[in-house]
Amino acid sequence: MSDGGADAGQRRRWVERRRVDLAAEAGTGRWRRGLFAGSTPHHPHWNSRSWASRSLHRVGETVAHAASGVVAAALVLVWIAVGAAVGFPDWWATIFYVVTASVTFVMVFVIQHTQSRQITALQRKLDEMVRVTADADEKLIAVEEAPDDELQALADLNLSDRTESPPR
Repeated sequence: MSDGGADAGQRRRWVERRRVDLAAEAGTGRWRRGLFAGSTPHHPHWNSRSWASRSLHRVGETVAHAASGVVAAALVLVWIAVGAAVGFPDWWATIFYVVTASVTFVMVFVIQHTQSRQITALQRKLDEMVRVTADADEKLIAVEEAPDDELQALADLNLSDRTESPPR
């Protein structure tokens, strides 16, 4: 539903109908990639990004899938079973520690890169909403770049607004 002027009730009804449709599809065994179906098609300008950025995002999309957790658990169980079969030699734990530490190290950078891009994009969207809202304080555009004391003052102002406003 792309009609931005639709009322809230109409939007809620659309979401509820879509939830029912998705629940009906749940038993069909359809395969979802990523967190949500349809969340992985990329913008036409995707290829203009650096190969490193695209690679990190592909890794992030792959490991965000529920099946990745199942595969990781299966690999650990296989590792334990093979280790038990060969008597857990001294080098066995060392290899396990090196592999898990290496994967963790790389995933920190994958997560940092993908989250940073997503937060930056979300911030730009919020800035645009502030810019086009008539009564909004335009000083809030790019407020994430403000000094700490200004952010604290804004937080205090918002808290006082919340405590002084009548309940709805």
